[in-house]
Amino acid sequence: MSPDATSNRQPGFGDVAHLGHIELLTPHFEESLTFFLNVIGLHASGRSGDSVYLRAWADYERFTLQLTRSHTSGLGHVAFRVRSASVLQQMVANLHAHQVAGEWRPAELGHGPAFRFFSPDRHAIELYYETERFHGTGELAPGYKNMPQRYIPSGIAPKRLDHLNLLAQDIRACRLFFRDLLGLRVTEQIVFDGNNEMGAWLAATNKSYDIAFTRDHSSAHGRFHHLTYMMDSREDVLRAADILTERGIAIETGPHKHSIGQTFFLYFYEPGGNRIEIGSGGYLILDPDWQPVVWSREERQRGQAWGLATVSTFHTYGTPPTED
Repeated sequence: MSPDATSNRQPGFGDVAHLGHIELLTPHFEESLTFFLNVIGLHASGRSGDSVYLRAWADYERFTLQLTRSHTSGLGHVAFRVRSASVLQQMVANLHAHQVAGEWRPAELGHGPAFRFFSPDRHAIELYYETERFHGTGELAPGYKNMPQRYIPSGIAPKRLDHLNLLAQDIRACRLFFRDLLGLRVTEQIVFDGNNEMGAWLAATNKSYDIAFTRDHSSAHGRFHHLTYMMDSREDVLRAADILTERGIAIETGPHKHSIGQTFFLYFYEPGGNRIEIGSGGYLILDPDWQPVVWSREERQRGQAWGLATVSTFHTYGTPPTED
């Protein structure tokens, strides 16, 4: 059944609480791990099998990034926490009612049982509720009791996981799937002439977005564009650019400001080949009647917020790499 079809049990906005974690695959595991620890400045919070689990200093869950040894780069899976155990069961039942195949996976490090299924473009998606909250002890014990740990800067030292962007062949199918079957709100779109959808931004929270889908210019499916960790200010992003430059790490584009989402951005690659963004800012949506902002081809051709053209690799590069 198409995601366009109606259902008496469709989820609503807020049933998905937030983006929980991202599993990132790397063919250069040790180099990638060193990069995320020493350059990005994430904190290791566990290890299991071929994975190390990492978090930013203000992430409340035990981890937000699962870095996994693999023969290739790209996305392992992306997981969203839902707002209750009963909502999780209802959402899984609704997916089944719409003939979305999936499987329950047992509890693992950091969270309880999760239901795994696939997006229309074959990205692995998980929904879970039970989670392990991080409570810093010893040198990580926070001075502020409303924070999970003390701020101990190392490297870029981002504050929290913010969003991810996935590549897809059929943007409309992914947009409808996440809107109608997961209850996310469509915040912005890119639509070219002929109603040709080139991008969709969706939010589970009052942020401008938690997940985006943009057109994959290759013929592949299930590919990854980037994930984003957030800073408090633009000055922090500028300092991140200095840290990368001081270590001889090439910057793909930025620092600059996006028109879509309004975030101040900086893009680069980790040793496994995956694109990473450090950002700040963005807008909050408080309007309950928000309508998606739609951008045309002509508007997008004007470049980013201050007129800087988007570099070509931003439109063509994703992981895992392809031949076309």
